Parts: sequence; structure tokens; C-alpha cells
Amino acid sequence: MTNPSHVAAIRPLAVTQGDASGIGIEITLKAWGQRGPQTRPFYLLADAAQVQRCANALGLDVPIAETTPQTASAHFASSLPVVSLGVPVEGRPGMPNAADAKATILSIERAVADVHAGHAHAVVTNPISKDVLYKSGFRHPGHTEFLGDLATKHYGVAARPVMLLWSPVLAVVPVTIHVALKDVFSLLTGTLLKDTCRIVARDMTERFGISQPRLAVAGLNPHAGEAGSMGREELDIIAPALADLRAEGLSVIGPLPADTLFHASARAKYDVAVCMYHDQALIPVKTLAFDSAVNVTLGLPFVRTSPDHGTAYDIAGQGIADPASLVAALDLAGRLSDTRQIADTQSQASQR
Repeated sequence: MTNPSHVAAIRPLAVTQGDASGIGIEITLKAWGQRGPQTRPFYLLADAAQVQRCANALGLDVPIAETTPQTASAHFASSLPVVSLGVPVEGRPGMPNAADAKATILSIERAVADVHAGHAHAVVTNPISKDVLYKSGFRHPGHTEFLGDLATKHYGVAARPVMLLWSPVLAVVPVTIHVALKDVFSLLTGTLLKDTCRIVARDMTERFGISQPRLAVAGLNPHAGEAGSMGREELDIIAPALADLRAEGLSVIGPLPADTLFHASARAKYDVAVCMYHDQALIPVKTLAFDSAVNVTLGLPFVRTSPDHGTAYDIAGQGIADPASLVAALDLAGRLSDTRQIADTQSQASQR
């Protein structure tokens, strides 16, 4: 039998509401419904009344317990803990509303603050709509960049967030993220590539427990530039940066043609594929692992994961949203937090 006092002492995961008109609340309700004995407790930062309306509308028998981060774990076995934001949310399925953006943003801010205060173990974010947030005055390109600013605010560090899409069959990192394709050529520098690879290598060791992570780096141009005949970025930027990284002891190969980087035998030769732009990285991982891939933000002083899909307005409110990616994000957040905690404890012990 589980000891109630032990359960109450477990730090839960802080789950953000995401866009209230999307599928975030639905998949969180379903993820709680699929919980097992080994599921780490989590709580949802949202409007409790809106969560209850969503559960009722979908016919989901999920009891809601309005609680605090400190007491959430004690409620988890019998009800979904909801920490209210104090901001009412309309959340009409499939009908995004800029008025709900305040709660969406606040839930992210509160989740990071809860982790920093020691009330939560990690942050798990539900999908947002950047377009809706932009209409409310949101000034960040996306989740990843916003979390970097919150890390600076709460931890006093100049965080350099890096997006990792992880799945059991493929892990990818885009060097440039939420930018127009035409801007990639001017943004891609040797410094950016080296900084990204260093963070990836460090966090794959500290969080994923890979002692010598193998990084395969894609070229920017078709056929990795074809010896300069289809672009010189590989010769002038990427190859020199990789030579510097190898001199530092990192295991990196490339630049490699992206069109041959993702088949099964190629994937067996590396742990992470580092790509030059958003779609070069995300198309293969979403093709191979759409339901099991998890978005992980590296380079932060806390663990953040997220489902690897969007708000899915087209199916919101229909009861057919699949919680598999959120469940994977919750599982991975717990695992990475435990690994980081062990690493931090070992580091502190070595410094005594």
C-alpha cells in the first residue's frame, strides 16, 4: 500500500494549460485517466471551472481537486489537481480567443516559478498558438525563447535555450528555430553552431546519461553543398565549426547531406541529429514518431518538456485527441528531472 505521507512529499510536475481552445485540457484529463502506479504526480495550472466544463462536455469522469502545488501530490491518486490561476478562461473548443492569452502566458510563468521555488519537479507545457499570443502583445518567437527569458528572471542566468525533439527512434535539434527560411542564411554562424552543439552534448550527458553523445550535423544546402557548387556554407561555416568542436573532444560528424541522414542504418550511428533549420529537423521526427516524440528544451536550469504537436483546433472538443505525446512528455520530464537531481547531488558532493 502506498504511504500517503510519502506521496504528499513527492514533488509533482507542473503542467501548463496551453491554449484553452485547443486540446491541451482534454489530453491532460485523459493523461490523468491513464495514470499508473509509477506515474509521477502532476498538477494543471488552469482555470478550474473551465477544466470542469471541459471534462463535463467530453463526458470524462475525472474528479477535479482545486489545490496548491504543495498539496497536489496528495490529491493525485483520486483526482486531477488543478492550481487555479485566478484568471477566468472562456476556452471555446476550436475558437481561439486572444482574451484567453493572459491565462496561457500566466500558466507558463507560474510553472517556472513553482519549479524555482521547489514546489514542482519540472515544467510540462501544453501546446500554444503563437498567433493568438502575438495578438495579445506576446513578444517572444515561441515557447523556447520565452522559457529562456523566464530562466534569466528566476535563476539569474543568461540561459541559451536549445530545442530538442526526442523520441525512442530519433532525436533532432534545429540550430535556427522559429525564423523565416530566408533568414537562416544570415543567422547561421560558426559561433551559433558551436554553442548549440556544446549545449546538446552537455545536456545529453547530464540529463540523458549518455557519456559520449554522438552528434551528426546536417549540411544547409542540398547534398551538403556538393563541395561548394551548391553553396559555401558547409565549407566556410559548418566544417570549420565542427573541426573546432572535435578539437574540444566532442564526437561530431558532418556536415552530412540531410536527405540521407534519417534512414534506419544512418540513425544507428548517432544519438542526435543537429540540423540547420526548423523543418529540416522536425519533418523527419514527426514522420517517424508523431505520437511518441517529445519537445525538450535544453540549456535551461530546469527541465521542460512538451508534446510534439500543436493545438489541434480542428479536433478540439470532439473527444478524439490522443494524449500519447503528453504522456510521453510527462514520463520523460520525470526521468530527466531525476537524472539532473542525481547529477547535481554528485557535483555538490565532489565540491565538498
